[in-house]
Amino acid sequence: MIAFRNFALRRGERLLLSDVDLTLHAGSRVGVVGRNGCGKSSLFAAVMREVEPDRGDLDLPSRLRLASVAQETPSLPDAAIDFVVSGDTEVHAILVAEAAAMAAEDWDAVAVAHQKLAEINGYDATARAGRLLHGLGFKADTHQMAVSEFSGGWRVRLNLARALMQPSDLLLLDEPTNHLDLDAVLWLEQWLLKYPGMLLMISHDREFLDGLCTHTLHLNEGRAKLYSGDYTGFERQRAEHLRQQQIAFEKEQTERAHLQSFIDRFKASAAKAKQAQSRVKRLAKLAGTEAVRAERQIRINFAEPAKIPHSLLRLNHVDAGYGETRILGNVKFGLEAGDRIGLLGPNGAGKSTLVKTLVGELPLLDGERTAHPDMVLGYFAQHTVESLHEGQTPIDHLRDIAPGVSTQDFRDFLGRWNFAGDRAFEVIDGFSGGERARLALALIAWRKPNVLLLDEPTNHLDLEMREALAEALSLFEGAIVLVSHDRHLTGLVCETFWRVADGKVEEFKGDLDEYAAWLRSRGSNTAEQGGRKAANESASDQRRAARRVA
Repeated sequence: MIAFRNFALRRGERLLLSDVDLTLHAGSRVGVVGRNGCGKSSLFAAVMREVEPDRGDLDLPSRLRLASVAQETPSLPDAAIDFVVSGDTEVHAILVAEAAAMAAEDWDAVAVAHQKLAEINGYDATARAGRLLHGLGFKADTHQMAVSEFSGGWRVRLNLARALMQPSDLLLLDEPTNHLDLDAVLWLEQWLLKYPGMLLMISHDREFLDGLCTHTLHLNEGRAKLYSGDYTGFERQRAEHLRQQQIAFEKEQTERAHLQSFIDRFKASAAKAKQAQSRVKRLAKLAGTEAVRAERQIRINFAEPAKIPHSLLRLNHVDAGYGETRILGNVKFGLEAGDRIGLLGPNGAGKSTLVKTLVGELPLLDGERTAHPDMVLGYFAQHTVESLHEGQTPIDHLRDIAPGVSTQDFRDFLGRWNFAGDRAFEVIDGFSGGERARLALALIAWRKPNVLLLDEPTNHLDLEMREALAEALSLFEGAIVLVSHDRHLTGLVCETFWRVADGKVEEFKGDLDEYAAWLRSRGSNTAEQGGRKAANESASDQRRAARRVA
């Protein structure tokens, strides 16, 4: 379907790719991976004919139907479900024609429009859009909200739903799991497994890549090489080449030892047996990839806390929520030294509410929160990256929280977080999302916390930084509470899981695979209900939508 012949691609003065000769076949699901700046998004732009190759040819079928996720969402008055329906351009065009014919009282044209809709199953479009919205976490009562009423993250989901709505032979997805929670990621993975066309996907979520990809396209040092298999398979194949260069892998040994230690400690414990078995599977996936991991340039660490009290934080019979609205009731949750807890739960169930309550950011509606006086909290919220100060440098940010420390100490510390040399003195305005997230984590680490509360810390982080974070958290000696859609990170770091659902917080005895099964069984009925509700919208509602977008 797609053929690159002596292909070269340049952006500005920099040659990103050269001498690329490969063919991608119909029906394949290809993960495009490589370090930031290697040309992944530029390659997508070339496939979409937005940029021309510097040399060579890129051959695409003449009648290829291509779908991709828009980068921007206008502040439209259209209802969310109408916006998604418009992603099916053929149905949308007929609806627009129908609205124009009705306005002109041309009933013959109206009849033709109705016939065309029937021929392409266009009357199912609203139901399809409703199922997409439900799968991506939109509650039924939000489907009629105007696009302009949604925040930026939810508009990203709307753009994704609109792309999935469009019939296509080739689907391009650039970081589709950003701004999604674990539930939506699991749903999207299942949807894409059923997608009949070719999928090209850029992602920093290795579990997502492993669950979907039939091939991996690795961009590195101006070259592109296609590997058969998923991301873990690619790592193993690449490791065979790197191992010939005698690359050290001490860091991998440490991570393996941490996993093996957990397995040895708890494999005989009935209470921990499932978590231990989960670690066995994770350890098996790491086998043979040591050289790839050792090649990575980024190494980070959280310094040893000054003190780690045994009992750090506790919620006793707490009701939590916002104002008069209770989200969680009678929460009994304790955090002790060495705890590594992953929070699971459906979208909107209250995971972030629980984290904010643990932090003390939300006033309690009822109950008691007690914290040890020696507790030092490191909190990464979903809005933490946005709270960094424009116009300031990394050193400025550190000086705000530690005014009496020398500049050299700041430089030494930032160098360990890959802000070496002059990068420590650059204003953050030009930083990428990943660099900002890395700086936010560095500011947390500076305080030497003994408790880490992390709410989606991997948004914007690339694969290399995610691996470095997983290693650092595996070695962290304090307590951790983690909310993340990245199953690889969650599986490596967390030793117990708590489920937040239906207003309750309770320990979940299974592993991540069992949670996914629970979620599917829970969601099947509500998905059908959402689709039926959307399908029951009247024809007049659809015609009004067509007039708004005409």
